[in-house]
Amino acid sequence: MPPRERVDAEGRRLDLADFPGCEAVHIPRDEIEDYDGRVEYWDSRTQTAMVVCEPTSPFHERPSQRLARLAERIAASRGSIIETFGTSDLVRVFADGRARVLMQADQVLYLTPPTVVELAPKIDVDKGPVPDVVLEVDYSTDVRRGKLPRYEAWGFPEVWVDVPDQRSASRPKSRPSGLTIHLLEGDRFREARESRAFPGWTAAEIHRALNEHTPSTETYAVLHRVGRALGSLEGTGPDDDPWLRDHRDEGRAEGRAEALVDAVAALLETRGFTVTEELGVRLAELGGKTPAELMRAARECTSAEDFLERLQR
Repeated sequence: MPPRERVDAEGRRLDLADFPGCEAVHIPRDEIEDYDGRVEYWDSRTQTAMVVCEPTSPFHERPSQRLARLAERIAASRGSIIETFGTSDLVRVFADGRARVLMQADQVLYLTPPTVVELAPKIDVDKGPVPDVVLEVDYSTDVRRGKLPRYEAWGFPEVWVDVPDQRSASRPKSRPSGLTIHLLEGDRFREARESRAFPGWTAAEIHRALNEHTPSTETYAVLHRVGRALGSLEGTGPDDDPWLRDHRDEGRAEGRAEALVDAVAALLETRGFTVTEELGVRLAELGGKTPAELMRAARECTSAEDFLERLQR
C-alpha cells in the first residue's frame, strides 16, 4: 500500500485522510483506462488511485440518475436541450495526451451541449468545455477535503455536493443530509443558497428533488419555474421543445374532435334522434370528415341510421 501522504503530479498533497470512504490502490498508468472500480481520484506521479471502499448502491446512484431526468423536464420548459453524461472522467493530460491526473464525477451537466466533434471519452479540463454543473454524491464518501479543492483549482464554475437522506453505515452521524452549492468566484468557491446555472433553484429544492421517492407536485412546479426562467434568458419556451409541441398539438386536435362529436350528438338529439352508446362510438370513429359535412348530415338525415349512411356514401 502506498505511503499515507505523497505529492501528486500537480504538486498537491495526496493524503488518504483527504478521501474518507476510500482506500489507496496502486494502479499503473497503462491500466487506469480499463479499471472499472469507482475511482475518486488517480495520480500519474505516484500511480495511486483513491478507490471507493463500499460497492455501488442504489442510494448512491439514485440522486445522479434522478438529476438527469429532472434536467430533461427543465429542458422541456426551457425549450432547448440540456445534456447529462452521468459518471464521467475529468482529466488533465501531458503533452502526449496521457492522463496526468484523473477525477471521476457522479454527474455532469451541460446547459449548452458540446458538439459531437468536441466530445471525447474523457473530459479534458484544460481543453474544455467543462460542465456547467458537476454533482458529487457523498453517500459513503466526503469530497470536501480531497476533491472539492481540486474542482476549485481546475476552475469548475459550479459543483453540487449532495448527502443523501438514506444513510450509509460508514457515514459519520455528525454529517447531516442535504445539498450544498459551491460557486466559483474569482479563483475561490463560496457556498450559495441557489444555483447560478439554474436561476432560482435552491439547494433545499434540489436536495428534495434528488431524494424524493417519486417527484412531488411541488418539485414539478419548481422545475417548470426554473425552466421558464432559463427560457426567458434565451427567448425560448415549451413551444420550442419538439416533444411537448407535438403532444400539445395532438391534445388540441383530440380536443377539437371531441368537441365536434359532442356538437353533432347534441344536434341529433335536438332533432329527436336517440344517440345510443354504439352511435357515440361510431361518431368518434368518423375520421376524414370535415365539420361542415358532419353538421350537414346531422341536419338533413331522417334517422340516426340515415346519418351514418350519408357519411359512408
